This record gives sequence, structure tokens and C-alpha cells, in this order.
Amino acid sequence: MNFVVSPLSKALGAEIIGGDYTRPLKSEQKEYLNKCFLKYHLLCLRSKKLSSKELFNLANVFGTPFTEVTRNHWDKDVPEISILKSTYESEKDKPENPLLNRRNGWHTDHSFKINPPKATILHAHEIPSEGGHTRFCNTHMAYEDLPNNKKIVLDGLEAVHCYDTKRAPARPVARSLEEIKDTPDVIHPLIRTHDETKIKSIYFNANRTDRIVGYERKESDQILDEIDNHITQNKYRYDHKWSIGDIIIWDNRCLIHSVNVDYPIQEPRIHLRTLIKGNNN
Repeated sequence: MNFVVSPLSKALGAEIIGGDYTRPLKSEQKEYLNKCFLKYHLLCLRSKKLSSKELFNLANVFGTPFTEVTRNHWDKDVPEISILKSTYESEKDKPENPLLNRRNGWHTDHSFKINPPKATILHAHEIPSEGGHTRFCNTHMAYEDLPNNKKIVLDGLEAVHCYDTKRAPARPVARSLEEIKDTPDVIHPLIRTHDETKIKSIYFNANRTDRIVGYERKESDQILDEIDNHITQNKYRYDHKWSIGDIIIWDNRCLIHSVNVDYPIQEPRIHLRTLIKGNNN
């Protein structure tokens, strides 16, 4: 099969060496990659740089890619692939306080959707000489570590997810009127059951989770703050140092992520990204 698989950390993730993703994969290779994805929650496929079309073809191995809300990032030929340029062109582009950069906040992609994406795929085209790591935490492991009485309480709760919430210290990208219509507030269970593996995970997004249904703001904030502190402990965490060509696919149903936004000015940081539809879409 030519794949060599090595765990990346005790918390999550595996590196896979040996694949050629410029060509169609065989059915047994596709099946193997999906099994590894469900086992490790995150895969790092070591690769050379792919075109948008090649990445789109690879993404179909894991499900159905779809277009993001913000249309200005879409590749004009392959709109399901977004081209994300996070280069700091000048000193004013780099935040003095990392908390004021949305990418720094721990989040799971597109939780403001009724049916959020099951996975995200990010492919490094250009990376800075230092910094810019993407960090991940395992919210299934965090759930498993909760005492049983806490699990019982949280299992019955639901939370409102918004495109923007005042709980987040930084504001998101402004939306057009069309995009605002596409992103009404939604409600998700605070403890999410994985639709494929049936494991349970804490489903929380520091950038989008606004409040717990039926609770006053003060009590809701207290619960959400405790969750935030719990799931971001180092024992649940893996930090990925990018190499050009890396393709990372991660499971939004049981992982959160954030970006180390401290990297040099005028050094390119460019990724291709796509989202994979959830099984309820």
C-alpha cells in the first residue's frame, strides 16, 4: 500500500508518508486513509504542493467538499477550494495582542452552520520561517476525563452558536447581506455524539459558542469558561509545525484548533483549504 503511518502525539494525530496525491488513489488506499482518519482524528499527509483541482480530487476521498461562506477566498476555477493568504504585508497587519486575531481563538470550523462540516483539509503552499503553527486539542479525550456527575449535567445541555459572539475577543470577517442570510444562529448539543464512531466529545467553539440554552448569561458564561479551560489543557494538545506540501485533514466533530499568529512580517503564509460536508448535510 506504500503508506507508512506514525502517531504524532499521545493526544491525537498521525503522519502518513508514501502517498502520491497527484494521481487517483486505489479503493483500498481510500478505505485505509478513512480508517486512519477515524482512529487518529487528524492525518498529516506528507506531499508535494498540489493544485486546487488535485486537492479537490483528494478531498473527495473523505467525503463531499463544499464552498465556504466568504466567497472572496474561492478559487475561481475550483470554488470548493479556498485560497487563504495570511501573510503580514506590513507591521500594522500583525496584531500586538494575539487574542485580537480570530485565528488565535480555539474553534471548530463552521459550527454556526445547522450541519457543520465533519472535516477540514488544509494544504501548505507557503510557510514563514518560524511561527504560524496550527494547534489542535482532542475534545473527546477531554470529555472522557470529566467526572461522571459532570458528564450527566453537560449531556443534557444545548448551546447557541453564532457567526459572531460577544464572548470572542475579536470580530470575524464582515459578511455581505447574502452571507448574513446564509448564517442565522443555530443550536447544537454541548456534548456531541460522533455519527460514525459514536464517541462523545465536548462541542465548543470559543469564536462562535454564545450561550447555553435556558441559562442566564452569567451562569452560562461560567459553564462555558470552565469548558474552555478544560479542553485546552496541554495533555489534549498537538501543535503542528508546517512543512510546504503538508496536507492536514482533521475531524471537526472531536477536535478544536487555533493558529499561532506570531510569525515574521512579509514572509508568505499561504494555504489551500476545503471543508467536507457532515453526514447530515
